[in-house]
Amino acid sequence: MDDVARLRADGIRDLAWTAVFSEDPATIEVAQWIVWEAAQELGARSASIHELYMARARGDVSGFTVPAINLRAQTFDMARVAFETAITEDVGAMILELARSEQTYTYQRPIDYTTAVLAGAIAADYQGTVFLQGDHYQFNAKKYVADPESMTDEIRRACRLAVDAGYRNIDIDASTLVDLSLDGADAQQRANYERTGELVTLIGSLEPDGVTISIGGEIGEVGKENSTEPELRAYLDGLRRELAAAGTGGANGVGISKVSVQTGTSHGGSVMPDGSVGAVAVDFGVHERLGPIARREYGLAGTVQHGASTLPDELFHRFREVETAEIHLATGFQNLLYEHPAFPRAMHEQIESWCFANALDERKSDQTDQQFVYTTRKKALGPFKRQLWDLDTKDEILADQAHKIRFLFHELGVEGSRAMVDRYVTPVEWHRPMPAALSEALLARA
Repeated sequence: MDDVARLRADGIRDLAWTAVFSEDPATIEVAQWIVWEAAQELGARSASIHELYMARARGDVSGFTVPAINLRAQTFDMARVAFETAITEDVGAMILELARSEQTYTYQRPIDYTTAVLAGAIAADYQGTVFLQGDHYQFNAKKYVADPESMTDEIRRACRLAVDAGYRNIDIDASTLVDLSLDGADAQQRANYERTGELVTLIGSLEPDGVTISIGGEIGEVGKENSTEPELRAYLDGLRRELAAAGTGGANGVGISKVSVQTGTSHGGSVMPDGSVGAVAVDFGVHERLGPIARREYGLAGTVQHGASTLPDELFHRFREVETAEIHLATGFQNLLYEHPAFPRAMHEQIESWCFANALDERKSDQTDQQFVYTTRKKALGPFKRQLWDLDTKDEILADQAHKIRFLFHELGVEGSRAMVDRYVTPVEWHRPMPAALSEALLARA
């Protein structure tokens, strides 16, 4: 790279645009490769948070909750803003993630997401660890009942694609397979820990040299019953047995670095008839009770909170106070985009019309129009991706997104965490083969 300043100022945005919107597969592949290699060269490398979480399990670090932010829209710009804010607040403990379901409706495969996030890091002049995470690699319960092997193979393929794309953190969610109609916590959790164990073994076989991928598990489906100690023990004891038999349990014997629990929240929040988000009673006691068990007895960083981004601002500091290891934040940022005063009313009307034309089969019989639009407008993010990139007013919106990120950094206690992350996490340099199209072009010019 002859002119790094020019790359950061203009070139990286052009590469990100090309990777997202070009219609030529070879051109897209070249843009993706250049971004990845530039990130390797400029010190913004994808890394696993595993060693930091193991330090937390040992009690070496505490008092913070790692924000895991789902970038559903304007991913390049949102990543840039997140990294710029991380620089000003000296933050290293931040995850940028995408759920499998979000991949579909936001039109972002893992390689697309990796490219946009790393491009954002380069644009921000961020030099440090980049924690990319595959969120909710989730089993569909109905598909699993119909064909367990086919459903499991779908998740296997997803894990391979994630690792190939550069993800070094993956959350396996087989909690949808928990059957509360069975007698005893072990029987209820068996399909969950068996399938999780199988995928832990698979992911371990995919790890690049020198990397231990951070894997998350889950014991309670978000939006269902709050998690209990017997469920936690049944899941982790079962997982330990499965991995002991396979010889793949890792240092702590359970193969995962954290466990997601249910505390009363739901994805997207509780939507009221007028489309607003209602109050939710969060049981912080779940984290207080289960977190210490997970750390002291099973060697995990602790418990993880989902479905929290729409909670009232005054609650966020409580998560670090009860030593929640990680918190997932998605819908709140989407809401800030859609509901921002600078978001064009005409585009909002187009998105509402799109929802009624394309997602009506998802409408529940008791939903108002406002509730229906609120719950389905996320599905418009992919179809409106180009319009959102080109939005004239996006700088004003992004400024408020940065303010929200800064607020969360403070409330969750990760300000000044850069040195801590650097102490425990060393990103591994990993290069991709040059695409054939680029090799051929360079040979032709020689």
